[in-house]
Amino acid sequence: MSRMLLFLLALLCPMLSLSQSLYEARCAACHGADRLGGMGPALLPENLSRLKKPEAARVIRDSRPGVQMPAFKAELNEQQIAGLVELIYSPVVPAPKWGEAEIRASRVVHRQSPDLQKPRFSADPLNLFVVVEAGDHHVTILDGDRLEPIHRFASRYALHGGPKFSPDGRYVYFASRDGWLSKYDLWGLETLVEVRAGINTRNAAVSSDGKYVIAANYLPHSVVVFDSDLNFLKELKTGSRVSAVYDAAPRRSFVVALKDLPELWEISYDPGAEALPAGLIHDFRMQEGAFVPGFLNPRRTRLEEVLDDFFFTPDYNQVVGAQRDGRRGQVVHLDVRRAIATLELPGLPHLGSGITWERDGRRVMATPNLRDGVVTVLDVATWKTLKQVPTLGPGFFLRSLVASRYAWVDSMMSPQGRDTLQLIDKQTLEVVARLTPEPGKTLAHVEFDRHGRYALASLWEHDGALIVFDAATLKEVKRIPMKKPVGKYNVGNKIRRAEGTSH
Repeated sequence: MSRMLLFLLALLCPMLSLSQSLYEARCAACHGADRLGGMGPALLPENLSRLKKPEAARVIRDSRPGVQMPAFKAELNEQQIAGLVELIYSPVVPAPKWGEAEIRASRVVHRQSPDLQKPRFSADPLNLFVVVEAGDHHVTILDGDRLEPIHRFASRYALHGGPKFSPDGRYVYFASRDGWLSKYDLWGLETLVEVRAGINTRNAAVSSDGKYVIAANYLPHSVVVFDSDLNFLKELKTGSRVSAVYDAAPRRSFVVALKDLPELWEISYDPGAEALPAGLIHDFRMQEGAFVPGFLNPRRTRLEEVLDDFFFTPDYNQVVGAQRDGRRGQVVHLDVRRAIATLELPGLPHLGSGITWERDGRRVMATPNLRDGVVTVLDVATWKTLKQVPTLGPGFFLRSLVASRYAWVDSMMSPQGRDTLQLIDKQTLEVVARLTPEPGKTLAHVEFDRHGRYALASLWEHDGALIVFDAATLKEVKRIPMKKPVGKYNVGNKIRRAEGTSH
């Protein structure tokens, strides 16, 4: 069957067979003979979904800043480059395998964690920003008080899903799109250990006690659990791509949404978790029947619809989720284990960037929208829509902080509004200010320092910057040059799960 599929692919695209030899000669040493990656990233359709073919051709032709890959324009003609592009966007047959043996073999210890009593720098370790720069695949550690870089280092290709922190804020874990997990010591400013959890990874989460790290994979269809030093503990086959995994700290569990199946999984990391029924049960109270341990095994909740993205209520007992191709959402109660409410959500809500706050003594939540120029505000008690706040266009990120009067939203998906941040008054639910520091250039992803004095936004360009605003006066304070800073994450806000920031 595999040979037949290869034959059909060759018929559909005659360039592929010729390009395979070219790939083996020019690309395999860095990207792997099987295209699963090596020194360079994996070159598979699942990993290249956000890179358009013309851009891939440009990278082959001209290379890109900050990478070891040479430019091939002097060695390959346009037809050869086009053939390589078609090859790397074609599926690998048979489908690549990545399981326990491959995961264990991939683990690399770079150095042992140093015995430090304090950081190797004078800045407040809880007011650091970890800035992901996609322009040249680097990370900058930024002092949130002085607004000055402390250290900059090369990262794995295409970090994704936001870094996650240990509970004390000393360590940060990165997940790359091609499956690598990296543990970085923020006090010692060095990478300690790495492991490849999958071939295409969606995101990762860290348990509230700091003992476990979990990776959610698109390919293979699995979630993989590690200890805090990225030693393999367990692989759970999902039968579906995984949309997202997050830590539900009060519940001592990870919650997993599946992209292709109408199920929600909850995986307890409490060693004392109750056993889970796994078959026919004669008497549940007497534990008569088939059970499996509750620790690190999934408790499945059947749903009527698939969840592509989700958001926790502040008590972490309810999940607000939505489909990427639907116009409604659902509220799933994790204890009741079913949907308890349906929400009218226009367009394509980005619930992973949702936030909550207190308004008139009631808790509300809001979500930006990837398709429509609107922020939806809902009453968390009744799940009724309070207002659809119009914006300049579709946006990706919504942020605030208790100290801020405003919910800050971008319109980065809009050709016209991508250069402007809009500030929504959290009480009146009106847009009361717009910030356009660089007309025509993309401005997105606001994050506050831990004290709420500054709001940092990303000038989302290759030769970009962090633009620092005074959070009270809204005046620009400073610009810090960066290479396409796609996200910045404040240690203190993350580990205390501050209201208004992503988790």
